[in-house]
Amino acid sequence: MLAALALSFGVIFIAELGDKSQLMAMTFALRYRWWVVLGGITLATTAVHLISVAVGHYLGAALPTHLLGIVAGVAFVFFGLWTLRGDRLSEDEATRAQRTSAPAFFAVTSAFLLAELGDKTMLATITLAADNDWVGVWIGSTIGMVAADALAIVVGAIAGKHLPERMIQIAAAVLFLGFGFFMLLENIWHAPALLLVAASLGIVAALAAMVFALPERLRPQVLRRSSAAADTEEDTGLREPAQREV
Repeated sequence: MLAALALSFGVIFIAELGDKSQLMAMTFALRYRWWVVLGGITLATTAVHLISVAVGHYLGAALPTHLLGIVAGVAFVFFGLWTLRGDRLSEDEATRAQRTSAPAFFAVTSAFLLAELGDKTMLATITLAADNDWVGVWIGSTIGMVAADALAIVVGAIAGKHLPERMIQIAAAVLFLGFGFFMLLENIWHAPALLLVAASLGIVAALAAMVFALPERLRPQVLRRSSAAADTEEDTGLREPAQREV
């Protein structure tokens, strides 16, 4: 259980870095007290991840372990590519975070429930629960998401600025891709762990070289030279002054 808890905490914490949930947490922190925002996030996360581990647990019981490892590897490669592609608040989500007039706790809880259903963190939790202790995954994934969003709340409440999203996004994508390729190689190539790690990093490096060899307009936005300046201009309204509500 402790191993599943630690693994889930690390994976979900990384998945949340640069995710739209952090953007929503920072936006809410500009308007509401930090403990209201954190309480709403905790309740929403607990509910969504309970559903996720239930799906993953019963799915895992029906699949062979070897196949499950390959599926998990593919899933984490997908999470890495999804993270690299980037995540922005939709117009509806940004409006919900900035202009809601509902009671604070209800507004935060409902917004995060809607945002997390079908999000990559929910899919990651399902994947983890399919091959690990479901209680540990539930606790670890919930704490991991709350901890990551708590960082965003601190930034939103104190500094009113968002995290260096470009570098965080790239680092999270590299970790997901490396973890995914490691799981794939582990289940199709029985080699020493050190060799598997080296091979996984080599694949990630080769992919990076291929992407940077593309014309800039064909690269993911986060890997373009102009993306840092674009991130400053397209801040989803988080720099706008907002009156804090109780």
